[in-house]
Amino acid sequence: MLPTDFTHMPAPIKALRVHPDDNVLVALRDLEAGESVTVEGSTHAPCEAIPAKHKFTDRPLATGEPVTMYGLTVGLTECPIPLGGRLTTANLTHAVEAAALRDTAASPTWTPPDVSAWASRTFHGYHRANGAVGTANVWLVIPLVFCENRNLMLMKEALLGPLGYAVSSPYHAYVQQLTHAHASGDALPDIVAEDSSAATKQRLFPHVDGVKFLAHSMGCGGTNGDCDTLAGLLAGYIAHPNVAGATILSLGCQKTQMDQLREEIHQRDPGFCKPLHFFEQQKSQSERQMLGAALKATFSGLAEANSLRRQPAPLHQLVLGVECGGSDGFSGISANPVIGLVSDRLAALRGTVILSEFPELCGAEQNLVDRCETPALAKRFLELMAAYQAAAQRVGSGFDQNPSHGNIADGLITDAMKSAGAARKGGSSPVRGVHDYPGWVEGSGLQLLCSPGNDVESTTAMAGAGATVMIFSTGLGTPTGNPVTPVLKISSNSTIASNLADIIDFDTGPIIAGEATLEALADSLFERLIDTASGRYLTCAQRLGQDDFIPWKRGVSL
Repeated sequence: MLPTDFTHMPAPIKALRVHPDDNVLVALRDLEAGESVTVEGSTHAPCEAIPAKHKFTDRPLATGEPVTMYGLTVGLTECPIPLGGRLTTANLTHAVEAAALRDTAASPTWTPPDVSAWASRTFHGYHRANGAVGTANVWLVIPLVFCENRNLMLMKEALLGPLGYAVSSPYHAYVQQLTHAHASGDALPDIVAEDSSAATKQRLFPHVDGVKFLAHSMGCGGTNGDCDTLAGLLAGYIAHPNVAGATILSLGCQKTQMDQLREEIHQRDPGFCKPLHFFEQQKSQSERQMLGAALKATFSGLAEANSLRRQPAPLHQLVLGVECGGSDGFSGISANPVIGLVSDRLAALRGTVILSEFPELCGAEQNLVDRCETPALAKRFLELMAAYQAAAQRVGSGFDQNPSHGNIADGLITDAMKSAGAARKGGSSPVRGVHDYPGWVEGSGLQLLCSPGNDVESTTAMAGAGATVMIFSTGLGTPTGNPVTPVLKISSNSTIASNLADIIDFDTGPIIAGEATLEALADSLFERLIDTASGRYLTCAQRLGQDDFIPWKRGVSL
């Protein structure tokens, strides 16, 4: 089981051993060479300067020796590393221990957390005809092929402003100021802070949370498999509990066809009864005629969707997707374990949790295999991981190339090191489902979904699988949102929470400062999750209109 034993760290603290079996320490602040550091009663002194978030050895390591974090192998030394030496890409290479199936068919044991405080709690959501409950009520406009993206944008321009959904921007006024200054020969002004008290336009349909436009670059010109995948993903968005209905734009001759989309919707919701309007340009008299009809149908659909109201629903109706992006060396010891505790709370309440990003589970496979409820699930997980890794290797890549420049600069030296911390978002509950992309998640408990580590491709996939709310950790900062699913952004450190307050919803930095416990922050984050699901709290991404949508074209994306 991945450890969650940092709930009572004394303050102040300079460094931390993540797991008792680890042979490296994590610097919690910048350390000077020779500076005395006490960890678990033992005194250490780094032999060189160690930046905060980076790792240094607690013993001399020989060439080819395993380096362990979170109790897992995260790399092999490329050369001897002295006592107190810093881990870098020059002296450490990615390495993992191979995972194996359990010898017995016994289910994993798990002691759920005490969730009695939430046992009778509810959130206020939108109840759909099939029994699912959404955390939002949006209308979709979707092109079946990239050729329709211009028509999609025309509909967007026509609808958002008059209906009151356009997000106000301070940049239009600023460019006008620059234009005036240029024409007058004056010095160009700096932009001023936006007036947060400015009134927003009244929405014509106040009980519809938005009209969302899913522009993409697929639907034709790729393989048949690409088009099948796109149809499945789009069907997941249309069947999504947060979606009231959809307008579909088709050119007509593309590979991804209307009937294909209808069949994929039926597979996800056999009794599907939401409003669904198709428009095919090649069978229309003109662009003007087609878009006029599409706008009229969309307007009528919005009026119908506006009749729905939020009603109480048990917490087990929530489907939580967990994500990390722009990760740093603190993500695995603050934000991700806090998210993991929230995941366990929801699993204990019989809710659903989706853990994706398979390249960022590399090295943590054995833990997840051991938590699978059946050998068949464990086998399926390992097969998907192996197939993904093989696809990457066929083009000269691999999971080891997952960490970004920012990850490495902030202490995540290997993919296995990054993965060991990333996997903690899934908590410790049993794995009850394993799904390939673009899968549709059914059932409760922890579900594994094959997706890239790419932030937007992964969040796009989880929403397409039915996630009704997401929690997204970041150490470096990222504005990522989703068109249909609210995304709560969680910072691993207080510096980024302060500097990027406009995109961060919750700060777990007090863990690093020794000012809060994982358990206390998990309780607070769980309450924020309920408020978000109920519409009482709008995430930063929602307020900014951050609607990121990138379908994964099956191939190599890490």
